[in-house]
Amino acid sequence: MASPGSRPAGLPCWGLSQSANVLAAAVFDTLSNMSNDKSQPEQHRQEAEHGRERAEDSREAAEQDRGSTEGDRIAAEAERKGSELVRTTAEQVREMRDQHREALEAIRQERELLREVGEEARAAAEAARQAALESVHATAETLEATLDSMKVVEEMRRTLREIRDVNKLDAN
Repeated sequence: MASPGSRPAGLPCWGLSQSANVLAAAVFDTLSNMSNDKSQPEQHRQEAEHGRERAEDSREAAEQDRGSTEGDRIAAEAERKGSELVRTTAEQVREMRDQHREALEAIRQERELLREVGEEARAAAEAARQAALESVHATAETLEATLDSMKVVEEMRRTLREIRDVNKLDAN
């Protein structure tokens, strides 16, 4: 628990006026110090009184804040301008990131298209290679058949020569 009068580490205070900080600390201290035990009404009364005192301090600080100087207003305006600059810069960064993401998506789609085209080209090349291989086999079979035919023709010529030689001998 935070001790009375000290601001706990988790209590946001940036951008708050002094009076708002004092009031927030008072409320936090009051809530932090209150016990759920109903048998201690005097302690609760004291804590409530302490909270009222803190609220009064807060009101006094608010009175002082109302009389803020021109320098405070200028500083606040500079802070608003700085915040606006940060906001617009962040928006520009988001737009650039979105454009970069879109460009990367276009590149990814182009790569996917090229991959598909490459796969189709490989399939076509494989089909052409297979067709060329079949053509070579068919040519080899044709040449083999032609060679067999030539052997048959040569055998027939020999047989005809032998028949002719036999006929010549018979005629003599």
